[in-house]
Amino acid sequence: MTHSKAIGIYRHGGPEVLELIELKLPAPAPHEVRVRHTAIGLNYSDINVRKGGFYLGGGPSFPVVLGNEAAGVVESVGSKVTDFQPGDRVGYAGVGGMFFDNTGAYAERRNVPSSHLVKLPEWITDQQAAAMLLKGLTASVIVNRCFMPQRGDPVLIHAAASGVGNILAQWYKHLGAVVIGTVGSPEKALLAARRGCDHTILYREEDFVPAVRRIVPEGVAAVLDGVGKDTFLPSFDCMRPFATMVNYGNASGPVDPVNVMMLAQKGCFGLFRPGFGWHAATPATLRSACDELFGLVKSGALDIAIAATFPLERTADAHRLAESGKLAGSVLLLP
Repeated sequence: MTHSKAIGIYRHGGPEVLELIELKLPAPAPHEVRVRHTAIGLNYSDINVRKGGFYLGGGPSFPVVLGNEAAGVVESVGSKVTDFQPGDRVGYAGVGGMFFDNTGAYAERRNVPSSHLVKLPEWITDQQAAAMLLKGLTASVIVNRCFMPQRGDPVLIHAAASGVGNILAQWYKHLGAVVIGTVGSPEKALLAARRGCDHTILYREEDFVPAVRRIVPEGVAAVLDGVGKDTFLPSFDCMRPFATMVNYGNASGPVDPVNVMMLAQKGCFGLFRPGFGWHAATPATLRSACDELFGLVKSGALDIAIAATFPLERTADAHRLAESGKLAGSVLLLP
């Protein structure tokens, strides 16, 4: 039995509920791989779990170790694992289920189903992998399954300097779209511009709806919304007829219930609420999607922004900073 330090919660609440705990880690099951983490991704979904929001059905059994995303090195493998061996550099984003299911990445070590691991190519660092896999796979399902632009299509990306937002901005720019991004500060506007935004809107200083209409009077072809409650409904007034709305996150809170008749009244929109896990539901689809992401980084089309790193023991400080809205890019925990 191996011991592993981890960050867990025994109740929902603010960053103060995060505790350093010690886990007993059994040997890997036949289809599992033990990974020694070298970098752990912090995602807004972790904050939602910590707060106790957005569960389907009943809540969790405490203690809960947070986290869905990490990179590291294989230490040992189960008896039926044939595609990984000790020393392999690997990463993962989720181990099955929704973002609040089967968490546990905030730990020094973890046993992970081999079906959810990907090998990291030499040009991807461990920190890049931990910063990009969950966010990049979320962007991938949006690009490949929800809205693929025609060259010149105008798209609106909310929180364009966030972890997912800045990947989306770069990806849609790479595909030839005209990218409009909402951001919270002049500093984030500069980053968003460097990451592919042709236009930026400081949403704290002006209403984004008329600002978008000044840029694109006929409306955008798609809205990509990771903010949720504060931006979802107003965004319909930014869209041209037959445009696409994609809500993929709830940073400001969950979206209110929608009357589908509104879609007809606003212009017969397509509406998506994707989850990255379905896009990468099998080892083949997961590894194919990751190969695409890794290739975009290698080509220079994607630059992965790491805003801050924290020792695992300072996870509470990392959560406070992530919730402050001051960062542009990903936050990592380092065991």
